[in-house]
Amino acid sequence: MKRLHFYIIKRFIGPLIVTLLISLFVLLMQFLWVYLDDLVGKGLELNVIVEFLIYTLAMLMPMALPLSMLLASIMTFGDLGENNELLAMKAAGISLFRIMKPLIVLSIVLSIGAFQFSNKVIPVSFKKLMALMSSIRQMRPEIVVKEGVFSNDIDNFSIKVGRKAKDGSMLYDIMIYDHRFDQGNETVTVADSGTMKITSDKRYMILNLWSGETFAEIQSTKREATGYPVRRDKFASQTIYSKLQGMEMERKDESIFKNYNRALNNKQLKYYSDSVSKQVALSISEMALTINYPQPVSQSLSAMVRKDTKNIPRLTLHKYLDLDSIMKANIISTRQQIVSAALNNARNNARAISQADESNVANVRALNRFDIEWHKKYTYSLACLIFFFIGAPLGAIIRKGGLGMPLVVSVILFVFYWILSTTGEKFVREAFSGIWIGVWFSTFIFIPAGIFLTYKAVTDSAVLSSDAYREIIRKLSFRKKKQEVTETAEAS
Repeated sequence: MKRLHFYIIKRFIGPLIVTLLISLFVLLMQFLWVYLDDLVGKGLELNVIVEFLIYTLAMLMPMALPLSMLLASIMTFGDLGENNELLAMKAAGISLFRIMKPLIVLSIVLSIGAFQFSNKVIPVSFKKLMALMSSIRQMRPEIVVKEGVFSNDIDNFSIKVGRKAKDGSMLYDIMIYDHRFDQGNETVTVADSGTMKITSDKRYMILNLWSGETFAEIQSTKREATGYPVRRDKFASQTIYSKLQGMEMERKDESIFKNYNRALNNKQLKYYSDSVSKQVALSISEMALTINYPQPVSQSLSAMVRKDTKNIPRLTLHKYLDLDSIMKANIISTRQQIVSAALNNARNNARAISQADESNVANVRALNRFDIEWHKKYTYSLACLIFFFIGAPLGAIIRKGGLGMPLVVSVILFVFYWILSTTGEKFVREAFSGIWIGVWFSTFIFIPAGIFLTYKAVTDSAVLSSDAYREIIRKLSFRKKKQEVTETAEAS
Protein backbone atom coordinates (compact mmCIF):
# COMPACT_ATOMS: atom_id res chain seq x y z
CA MET A 1 0.00 0.00 0.00
CA LYS A 2 2.90 2.36 0.72
CA ARG A 3 4.20 1.82 -2.81
CA LEU A 4 0.81 2.72 -4.15
CA HIS A 5 0.72 5.89 -2.03
CA PHE A 6 4.18 6.94 -3.21
CA TYR A 7 3.17 6.20 -6.78
CA ILE A 8 0.03 8.36 -6.54
CA ILE A 9 1.96 11.21 -4.91
CA LYS A 10 4.66 10.97 -7.58
CA ARG A 11 2.03 11.15 -10.34
CA PHE A 12 0.47 14.18 -8.64
CA ILE A 13 3.60 16.25 -7.82
CA GLY A 14 4.70 16.64 -11.43
CA PRO A 15 1.42 18.13 -12.75
CA LEU A 16 1.13 20.25 -9.58
CA ILE A 17 4.49 21.93 -10.14
CA VAL A 18 3.86 22.42 -13.86
CA THR A 19 0.37 23.83 -13.39
CA LEU A 20 1.57 26.06 -10.54
CA LEU A 21 4.22 27.58 -12.79
CA ILE A 22 1.68 28.03 -15.58
CA SER A 23 -0.84 29.65 -13.22
CA LEU A 24 1.79 32.00 -11.80
CA PHE A 25 2.91 32.94 -15.31
CA VAL A 26 -0.63 33.72 -16.48
CA LEU A 27 -1.44 35.75 -13.36
CA LEU A 28 1.92 37.54 -13.61
CA MET A 29 1.23 38.53 -17.23
CA GLN A 30 -2.16 39.91 -16.17
CA PHE A 31 -0.52 41.89 -13.35
CA LEU A 32 2.22 43.26 -15.60
CA TRP A 33 -0.33 44.26 -18.22
CA VAL A 34 -2.13 46.43 -15.68
CA TYR A 35 1.07 48.16 -14.49
CA LEU A 36 2.89 48.14 -17.83
CA ASP A 37 2.92 51.93 -18.18
CA ASP A 38 4.60 52.33 -14.80
CA LEU A 39 7.45 49.96 -15.69
CA VAL A 40 8.28 50.51 -19.35
CA GLY A 41 11.02 52.95 -20.31
CA LYS A 42 12.48 53.40 -16.83
CA GLY A 43 15.79 51.65 -17.55
CA LEU A 44 15.45 49.37 -14.52
CA GLU A 45 18.45 47.31 -13.51
CA LEU A 46 18.29 43.53 -13.58
CA ASN A 47 18.36 43.14 -9.80
CA VAL A 48 15.41 45.56 -9.47
CA ILE A 49 13.41 43.60 -12.06
CA VAL A 50 14.15 40.28 -10.32
CA GLU A 51 13.20 41.77 -6.96
CA PHE A 52 9.94 43.09 -8.41
CA LEU A 53 9.09 39.68 -9.92
CA ILE A 54 9.80 37.83 -6.65
CA TYR A 55 7.51 40.09 -4.63
CA THR A 56 4.79 39.92 -7.30
CA LEU A 57 4.92 36.12 -7.53
CA ALA A 58 4.66 35.90 -3.74
CA MET A 59 1.53 38.08 -3.85
CA LEU A 60 -0.02 35.89 -6.57
CA MET A 61 0.73 32.57 -4.85
CA PRO A 62 -2.52 32.38 -2.77
CA MET A 63 -4.58 32.62 -5.96
CA ALA A 64 -2.37 30.41 -8.13
CA LEU A 65 -2.14 27.47 -5.69
CA PRO A 66 -5.90 26.61 -5.62
CA LEU A 67 -6.04 26.77 -9.42
CA SER A 68 -3.00 24.49 -9.74
CA MET A 69 -4.50 22.07 -7.21
CA LEU A 70 -7.70 21.85 -9.25
CA LEU A 71 -5.91 21.41 -12.58
CA ALA A 72 -3.31 18.94 -11.25
CA SER A 73 -5.91 16.74 -9.54
CA ILE A 74 -8.05 16.57 -12.70
CA MET A 75 -4.99 15.79 -14.82
CA THR A 76 -3.68 13.11 -12.44
CA PHE A 77 -6.91 11.17 -11.94
CA GLY A 78 -7.99 11.76 -15.53
CA ASP A 79 -4.74 10.23 -16.74
CA LEU A 80 -5.11 7.31 -14.33
CA GLY A 81 -8.64 6.73 -15.58
CA GLU A 82 -7.69 7.08 -19.24
CA ASN A 83 -4.94 4.46 -18.87
CA ASN A 84 -7.32 2.13 -16.97
CA GLU A 85 -5.09 2.28 -13.89
CA LEU A 86 -8.03 3.30 -11.71
CA LEU A 87 -10.00 0.37 -13.07
CA ALA A 88 -7.17 -2.03 -12.21
CA MET A 89 -6.88 -0.63 -8.68
CA LYS A 90 -10.61 -0.96 -8.10
CA ALA A 91 -10.52 -4.51 -9.48
CA ALA A 92 -7.85 -5.26 -6.89
CA GLY A 93 -10.28 -4.16 -4.16
CA ILE A 94 -8.84 -0.68 -3.56
CA SER A 95 -11.54 1.98 -3.32
CA LEU A 96 -11.21 5.43 -4.85
CA PHE A 97 -11.16 7.02 -1.40
CA ARG A 98 -8.12 4.92 -0.41
CA ILE A 99 -6.42 5.93 -3.65
CA MET A 100 -7.11 9.59 -2.83
CA LYS A 101 -6.01 9.23 0.81
CA PRO A 102 -2.31 10.23 0.42
CA LEU A 103 -3.27 13.20 -1.72
CA ILE A 104 -5.87 14.26 0.84
CA VAL A 105 -3.13 14.39 3.47
CA LEU A 106 -0.90 16.30 1.04
CA SER A 107 -3.74 18.74 0.29
CA ILE A 108 -4.27 19.39 4.00
CA VAL A 109 -0.55 20.06 4.44
CA LEU A 110 -0.56 22.44 1.46
CA SER A 111 -3.64 24.23 2.82
CA ILE A 112 -1.94 24.77 6.17
CA GLY A 113 1.21 25.90 4.41
CA ALA A 114 -0.82 28.29 2.22
CA PHE A 115 -2.34 29.86 5.32
CA GLN A 116 1.06 30.32 6.97
CA PHE A 117 2.38 31.78 3.73
CA SER A 118 -0.53 34.23 3.51
CA ASN A 119 -0.23 35.17 7.15
CA LYS A 120 3.54 35.65 7.35
CA VAL A 121 5.04 36.08 3.89
CA ILE A 122 2.33 38.06 2.08
CA PRO A 123 2.37 41.06 4.49
CA VAL A 124 6.15 41.42 4.12
CA SER A 125 6.01 40.98 0.34
CA PHE A 126 3.20 43.50 0.05
CA LYS A 127 5.10 46.21 1.91
CA LYS A 128 8.25 45.62 -0.13
CA LEU A 129 6.30 45.51 -3.41
CA MET A 130 4.40 48.72 -2.67
CA ALA A 131 7.60 50.52 -1.66
CA LEU A 132 9.33 49.31 -4.82
CA MET A 133 6.36 50.25 -7.05
CA SER A 134 6.20 53.71 -5.49
CA SER A 135 9.92 54.18 -6.11
CA ILE A 136 9.61 53.07 -9.74
CA ARG A 137 6.59 55.29 -10.39
CA GLN A 138 8.51 58.39 -9.31
CA MET A 139 11.35 57.63 -11.71
CA ARG A 140 11.35 59.57 -14.94
CA PRO A 141 11.41 57.60 -18.20
CA GLU A 142 14.67 57.21 -20.04
CA ILE A 143 15.56 60.03 -22.42
CA VAL A 144 14.55 59.06 -25.94
CA VAL A 145 15.37 61.48 -28.75
CA LYS A 146 13.30 60.93 -31.88
CA GLU A 147 14.04 62.18 -35.35
CA GLY A 148 12.39 65.48 -36.34
CA VAL A 149 10.66 65.97 -32.97
CA PHE A 150 11.63 68.22 -30.07
CA SER A 151 12.38 66.29 -26.88
CA ASN A 152 11.86 68.01 -23.52
CA ASP A 153 12.94 65.09 -21.31
CA ILE A 154 16.24 66.78 -20.44
CA ASP A 155 15.92 69.45 -17.76
CA ASN A 156 16.34 73.02 -19.08
CA PHE A 157 16.92 71.89 -22.68
CA SER A 158 14.74 71.21 -25.71
CA ILE A 159 16.49 69.08 -28.35
CA LYS A 160 15.65 68.10 -31.90
CA VAL A 161 17.71 65.96 -34.25
CA GLY A 162 17.31 65.60 -38.00
CA ARG A 163 18.39 61.97 -38.13
CA LYS A 164 20.18 59.34 -36.07
CA ALA A 165 22.69 56.66 -36.96
CA LYS A 166 21.34 53.13 -37.18
CA ASP A 167 23.03 52.15 -33.94
CA GLY A 168 21.93 55.40 -32.28
CA SER A 169 25.47 56.44 -31.39
CA MET A 170 25.60 59.56 -33.61
CA LEU A 171 23.09 62.40 -33.95
CA TYR A 172 22.94 64.70 -36.98
CA ASP A 173 21.40 68.14 -37.69
CA ILE A 174 21.02 69.00 -34.02
CA MET A 175 19.08 72.01 -32.69
CA ILE A 176 19.08 72.84 -28.97
CA TYR A 177 17.11 75.53 -27.09
CA ASP A 178 18.68 76.53 -23.78
CA HIS A 179 16.12 77.32 -21.04
CA ARG A 180 18.48 77.37 -18.07
CA PHE A 181 17.88 81.07 -17.40
CA ASP A 182 14.08 81.02 -17.93
CA GLN A 183 14.29 83.64 -20.68
CA GLY A 184 12.37 81.74 -23.31
CA ASN A 185 13.94 80.71 -26.61
CA GLU A 186 16.68 83.35 -26.52
CA THR A 187 19.61 80.94 -26.85
CA VAL A 188 19.74 78.32 -29.60
CA THR A 189 22.56 76.05 -30.66
CA VAL A 190 22.77 74.20 -33.97
CA ALA A 191 25.39 71.58 -34.76
CA ASP A 192 26.24 69.32 -37.65
CA SER A 193 26.61 66.21 -35.48
CA GLY A 194 27.05 65.06 -31.91
CA THR A 195 26.69 62.32 -29.32
CA MET A 196 24.61 62.11 -26.15
CA LYS A 197 25.56 60.00 -23.16
CA ILE A 198 24.14 59.59 -19.67
CA THR A 199 26.44 58.77 -16.78
CA SER A 200 26.13 55.36 -15.13
CA ASP A 201 24.48 56.85 -12.04
CA LYS A 202 21.89 58.61 -14.30
CA ARG A 203 22.56 61.96 -12.67
CA TYR A 204 24.19 63.82 -15.57
CA MET A 205 23.78 64.08 -19.32
CA ILE A 206 26.87 64.76 -21.49
CA LEU A 207 26.22 66.19 -24.95
CA ASN A 208 29.21 66.45 -27.32
CA LEU A 209 28.64 68.70 -30.36
CA TRP A 210 30.77 69.27 -33.47
CA SER A 211 30.78 71.97 -36.18
CA GLY A 212 28.07 74.26 -34.88
CA GLU A 213 26.98 77.74 -33.89
CA THR A 214 25.30 79.31 -30.89
CA PHE A 215 22.92 82.28 -31.25
CA ALA A 216 22.01 84.29 -28.17
CA GLU A 217 19.83 87.40 -27.92
CA ILE A 218 21.27 90.12 -25.69
CA GLN A 219 18.85 92.52 -24.05
CA SER A 220 19.79 96.16 -24.64
CA THR A 221 20.27 98.46 -21.65
CA LYS A 222 18.93 101.46 -23.59
CA ARG A 223 15.25 102.18 -23.08
CA GLU A 224 14.74 103.58 -26.56
CA ALA A 225 16.07 100.44 -28.22
CA THR A 226 13.49 98.72 -30.42
CA GLY A 227 15.43 95.54 -31.11
CA TYR A 228 17.82 93.11 -29.45
CA PRO A 229 21.43 92.54 -30.42
CA VAL A 230 22.46 88.96 -31.20
CA ARG A 231 25.66 87.20 -30.29
CA ARG A 232 26.88 84.50 -32.65
CA ASP A 233 29.56 82.00 -31.62
CA LYS A 234 31.03 79.34 -33.87
CA PHE A 235 32.69 76.25 -32.48
CA ALA A 236 34.43 73.18 -33.78
CA SER A 237 33.49 71.15 -30.73
CA GLN A 238 31.49 71.86 -27.61
CA THR A 239 30.44 69.84 -24.56
CA ILE A 240 27.23 70.52 -22.63
CA TYR A 241 26.67 69.09 -19.16
CA SER A 242 23.18 68.90 -17.71
CA LYS A 243 22.11 67.59 -14.33
CA LEU A 244 19.18 65.17 -14.50
CA GLN A 245 16.53 65.03 -11.84
CA GLY A 246 14.49 61.93 -10.97
CA MET A 247 16.32 59.53 -13.30
CA GLU A 248 17.73 57.44 -10.46
CA MET A 249 15.52 55.33 -8.23
CA GLU A 250 15.16 56.45 -4.63
CA ARG A 251 13.96 53.69 -2.33
CA LYS A 252 10.82 54.44 -0.37
CA ASP A 253 10.45 53.51 3.28
CA GLU A 254 8.39 50.33 3.71
CA SER A 255 6.89 51.60 6.96
CA ILE A 256 4.70 53.98 4.94
CA PHE A 257 2.53 51.03 3.93
CA LYS A 258 2.51 49.16 7.25
CA ASN A 259 -1.13 50.08 8.03
CA TYR A 260 -2.57 48.72 4.77
CA ASN A 261 -4.86 45.74 5.24
CA ARG A 262 -2.74 43.42 3.08
CA ALA A 263 0.40 44.42 5.03
CA LEU A 264 -0.99 42.97 8.28
CA ASN A 265 -1.08 39.45 9.63
CA ASN A 266 -4.21 38.04 11.24
CA LYS A 267 -3.26 39.14 14.74
CA GLN A 268 -2.68 42.70 13.56
CA LEU A 269 -5.85 42.64 11.47
CA LYS A 270 -7.87 41.63 14.52
CA TYR A 271 -6.36 44.48 16.54
CA TYR A 272 -7.07 47.06 13.84
CA SER A 273 -10.59 45.69 13.36
CA ASP A 274 -11.38 46.06 17.07
CA SER A 275 -9.95 49.60 17.09
CA VAL A 276 -12.02 50.67 14.10
CA SER A 277 -15.13 49.05 15.59
CA LYS A 278 -14.73 51.09 18.75
CA GLN A 279 -14.18 54.22 16.67
CA VAL A 280 -17.38 53.59 14.70
CA ALA A 281 -19.40 53.05 17.90
CA LEU A 282 -17.95 56.21 19.47
CA SER A 283 -18.64 58.20 16.29
CA ILE A 284 -22.30 57.11 16.32
CA SER A 285 -22.63 58.14 19.97
CA GLU A 286 -21.01 61.51 19.35
CA MET A 287 -23.28 62.14 16.37
CA ALA A 288 -26.26 62.21 18.72
CA LEU A 289 -24.70 65.13 20.60
CA THR A 290 -24.10 67.21 17.48
CA ILE A 291 -27.83 67.55 16.83
CA ASN A 292 -29.70 70.52 18.28
CA TYR A 293 -32.41 68.98 20.45
CA PRO A 294 -34.64 70.75 22.94
CA GLN A 295 -32.83 71.26 26.23
CA PRO A 296 -34.36 68.30 28.17
CA VAL A 297 -33.53 65.91 25.34
CA SER A 298 -29.96 67.22 25.02
CA GLN A 299 -29.32 66.78 28.73
CA SER A 300 -30.63 63.22 28.66
CA LEU A 301 -28.45 62.28 25.68
CA SER A 302 -25.36 63.79 27.29
CA ALA A 303 -25.91 61.66 30.36
CA MET A 304 -26.42 58.56 28.22
CA VAL A 305 -23.13 59.05 26.36
CA ARG A 306 -21.06 59.78 29.47
CA LYS A 307 -19.43 56.58 30.66
CA ASP A 308 -19.11 57.71 34.31
CA THR A 309 -22.83 58.31 34.76
CA LYS A 310 -24.56 55.55 36.71
CA ASN A 311 -28.05 56.99 37.03
CA ILE A 312 -29.08 57.82 33.47
CA PRO A 313 -32.23 59.96 33.43
CA ARG A 314 -35.07 58.64 31.39
CA LEU A 315 -35.43 60.24 27.97
CA THR A 316 -38.86 61.87 27.78
CA LEU A 317 -40.38 63.85 24.93
CA HIS A 318 -43.62 65.75 24.66
CA LYS A 319 -46.07 63.55 22.86
CA TYR A 320 -47.93 66.43 21.33
CA LEU A 321 -47.26 70.12 20.85
CA ASP A 322 -50.06 72.46 19.80
CA LEU A 323 -48.05 74.55 17.32
CA ASP A 324 -51.02 76.63 16.24
CA SER A 325 -51.70 77.85 19.77
CA ILE A 326 -48.02 78.60 20.31
CA MET A 327 -47.81 80.67 17.12
CA LYS A 328 -51.06 82.54 17.83
CA ALA A 329 -49.91 83.46 21.32
CA ASN A 330 -46.94 85.42 19.91
CA ILE A 331 -46.65 88.50 17.75
CA ILE A 332 -45.57 88.35 14.10
CA SER A 333 -41.92 89.21 14.76
CA THR A 334 -41.66 86.46 17.37
CA ARG A 335 -43.27 83.98 15.00
CA GLN A 336 -40.69 84.85 12.35
CA GLN A 337 -37.90 84.34 14.85
CA ILE A 338 -39.32 80.94 15.82
CA VAL A 339 -39.56 79.83 12.18
CA SER A 340 -36.08 81.18 11.39
CA ALA A 341 -34.55 79.42 14.41
CA ALA A 342 -36.29 76.17 13.48
CA LEU A 343 -34.98 76.37 9.89
CA ASN A 344 -31.44 77.09 11.07
CA ASN A 345 -31.56 74.18 13.50
CA ALA A 346 -32.86 71.88 10.78
CA ARG A 347 -30.13 72.92 8.33
CA ASN A 348 -27.39 72.58 10.97
CA ASN A 349 -28.70 69.18 12.00
CA ALA A 350 -28.84 67.99 8.38
CA ARG A 351 -25.28 69.19 7.76
CA ALA A 352 -23.97 67.58 10.96
CA ILE A 353 -25.72 64.29 10.22
CA SER A 354 -24.40 64.27 6.64
CA GLN A 355 -20.80 64.87 7.75
CA ALA A 356 -21.04 62.27 10.50
CA ASP A 357 -22.60 59.81 8.08
CA GLU A 358 -19.75 60.24 5.57
CA SER A 359 -17.22 59.66 8.34
CA ASN A 360 -19.08 56.57 9.53
CA VAL A 361 -19.30 55.16 6.01
CA ALA A 362 -15.53 55.59 5.56
CA ASN A 363 -14.86 53.91 8.91
CA VAL A 364 -17.24 51.05 8.15
CA ARG A 365 -15.56 50.44 4.78
CA ALA A 366 -12.14 50.44 6.45
CA LEU A 367 -13.46 47.97 9.03
CA ASN A 368 -14.88 45.76 6.29
CA ARG A 369 -11.56 45.74 4.42
CA PHE A 370 -9.74 44.54 7.53
CA ASP A 371 -12.37 41.84 8.12
CA ILE A 372 -12.28 40.73 4.48
CA GLU A 373 -8.51 40.34 4.52
CA TRP A 374 -8.70 38.36 7.79
CA HIS A 375 -11.22 35.90 6.33
CA LYS A 376 -9.52 35.67 2.91
CA LYS A 377 -6.45 34.11 4.47
CA TYR A 378 -8.68 31.21 5.51
CA THR A 379 -10.88 30.97 2.41
CA TYR A 380 -7.99 30.89 -0.08
CA SER A 381 -6.16 28.31 2.03
CA LEU A 382 -9.28 26.15 2.36
CA ALA A 383 -9.83 26.47 -1.40
CA CYS A 384 -6.77 24.26 -1.98
CA LEU A 385 -8.47 21.38 -0.18
CA ILE A 386 -11.88 22.09 -1.71
CA PHE A 387 -10.56 22.16 -5.27
CA PHE A 388 -8.79 18.85 -4.72
CA PHE A 389 -12.09 17.23 -3.73
CA ILE A 390 -13.62 18.72 -6.87
CA GLY A 391 -10.75 17.99 -9.26
CA ALA A 392 -9.94 14.42 -8.23
CA PRO A 393 -13.52 13.09 -8.63
CA LEU A 394 -13.92 15.02 -11.89
CA GLY A 395 -10.75 13.46 -13.26
CA ALA A 396 -11.90 9.99 -12.22
CA ILE A 397 -15.29 10.56 -13.87
CA ILE A 398 -14.10 12.32 -17.04
CA ARG A 399 -11.12 9.97 -17.53
CA LYS A 400 -9.22 12.41 -19.72
CA GLY A 401 -5.62 13.35 -18.98
CA GLY A 402 -3.34 15.96 -20.50
CA LEU A 403 -4.01 19.69 -20.70
CA GLY A 404 -7.05 19.61 -23.00
CA MET A 405 -10.30 18.85 -21.24
CA PRO A 406 -8.84 19.29 -17.69
CA LEU A 407 -7.67 22.80 -18.55
CA VAL A 408 -11.07 23.84 -19.91
CA VAL A 409 -12.96 22.45 -16.92
CA SER A 410 -10.48 23.95 -14.44
CA VAL A 411 -10.62 27.42 -15.96
CA ILE A 412 -14.43 27.42 -16.02
CA LEU A 413 -14.68 26.31 -12.38
CA PHE A 414 -11.99 28.70 -11.16
CA VAL A 415 -13.47 31.67 -13.01
CA PHE A 416 -16.84 30.87 -11.47
CA TYR A 417 -15.23 30.65 -8.02
CA TRP A 418 -13.36 33.93 -8.58
CA ILE A 419 -16.52 35.75 -9.72
CA LEU A 420 -18.43 34.57 -6.64
CA SER A 421 -15.55 35.55 -4.33
CA THR A 422 -15.06 38.98 -5.90
CA THR A 423 -18.78 39.73 -5.88
CA GLY A 424 -19.14 38.64 -2.26
CA GLU A 425 -16.15 40.76 -1.18
CA LYS A 426 -17.60 43.78 -2.96
CA PHE A 427 -20.94 43.33 -1.18
CA VAL A 428 -19.16 43.15 2.17
CA ARG A 429 -16.94 46.13 1.36
CA GLU A 430 -20.01 48.24 0.55
CA ALA A 431 -21.84 46.91 3.63
CA PHE A 432 -24.54 45.22 1.54
CA SER A 433 -24.08 41.85 3.26
CA GLY A 434 -22.49 40.28 6.31
CA ILE A 435 -18.90 39.12 6.33
CA TRP A 436 -19.72 35.41 6.54
CA ILE A 437 -22.23 35.53 3.72
CA GLY A 438 -20.10 37.62 1.38
CA VAL A 439 -16.57 36.30 1.81
CA TRP A 440 -17.53 32.66 2.45
CA PHE A 441 -20.30 32.46 -0.15
CA SER A 442 -18.09 30.83 -2.81
CA THR A 443 -16.75 28.38 -0.23
CA PHE A 444 -20.28 27.44 0.88
CA ILE A 445 -21.16 26.78 -2.79
CA PHE A 446 -18.10 24.68 -3.65
CA ILE A 447 -17.98 22.51 -0.49
CA PRO A 448 -21.30 20.74 -1.31
CA ALA A 449 -20.15 20.43 -4.93
CA GLY A 450 -16.95 18.70 -3.80
CA ILE A 451 -18.84 16.36 -1.48
CA PHE A 452 -21.34 15.52 -4.23
CA LEU A 453 -18.69 14.80 -6.86
CA THR A 454 -16.59 12.75 -4.44
CA TYR A 455 -19.64 10.65 -3.51
CA LYS A 456 -20.55 10.11 -7.18
CA ALA A 457 -16.98 9.13 -8.06
CA VAL A 458 -16.62 6.73 -5.13
CA THR A 459 -19.94 5.05 -5.99
CA ASP A 460 -19.02 4.89 -9.72
CA SER A 461 -22.00 7.02 -10.68
CA ALA A 462 -22.37 8.12 -14.29
CA VAL A 463 -23.01 11.70 -13.33
CA LEU A 464 -20.95 13.10 -16.23
CA SER A 465 -21.37 10.24 -18.68
CA SER A 466 -22.86 11.35 -21.98
CA ASP A 467 -24.21 7.84 -22.60
CA ALA A 468 -26.23 7.97 -19.38
CA TYR A 469 -27.83 11.30 -20.29
CA ARG A 470 -28.44 10.09 -23.84
CA GLU A 471 -30.26 7.08 -22.42
CA ILE A 472 -32.41 9.31 -20.18
CA ILE A 473 -33.35 11.51 -23.16
CA ARG A 474 -34.18 8.41 -25.23
CA LYS A 475 -36.48 7.07 -22.50
CA LEU A 476 -38.24 10.42 -22.13
CA SER A 477 -38.75 10.63 -25.90
CA PHE A 478 -40.09 7.08 -26.01
CA ARG A 479 -42.59 7.83 -23.21
CA LYS A 480 -43.73 10.99 -24.98
CA LYS A 481 -44.31 9.15 -28.27
CA LYS A 482 -46.14 6.34 -26.45
CA GLN A 483 -48.39 8.90 -24.74
CA GLU A 484 -49.15 10.59 -28.08
CA VAL A 485 -50.06 7.23 -29.67
CA THR A 486 -52.37 6.41 -26.74
CA GLU A 487 -54.10 9.77 -26.95
CA THR A 488 -54.58 9.34 -30.73
CA ALA A 489 -56.04 5.86 -30.27
CA GLU A 490 -58.46 7.10 -27.60
CA ALA A 491 -59.55 10.02 -29.77
CA SER A 492 -60.29 7.75 -32.73
